[in-house]
Amino acid sequence: MLVNKRLTARITGHVQDKLQMAADLVGATVNQFVVQAALEKAEKVIESESTIVLTRRESLRLLELIENPPPRNEKFLQAMARYQRMKNNDLSTTEHPA
Repeated sequence: MLVNKRLTARITGHVQDKLQMAADLVGATVNQFVVQAALEKAEKVIESESTIVLTRRESLRLLELIENPPPRNEKFLQAMARYQRMKNNDLSTTEHPA
């Protein structure tokens, strides 16, 4: 079931006029224009925050590390063991609830 939500914003007369002019130019209501503009901006922000851009040198270094990872040091092994203990602990509590 699709539920529509409402978004309310207080704006100055100048902003209202500018939004109305832009909406008129594209043949939309102010509401449609604002929602579309906000959605486009949200998608750009999500995209830019979800993407990592590497230089060619950084990309090659990352591939090298994936193909030939460095040896695991003692701190890594301790962290992995701690993670496995926590994971096993969580599994045992969810499989056999009290």
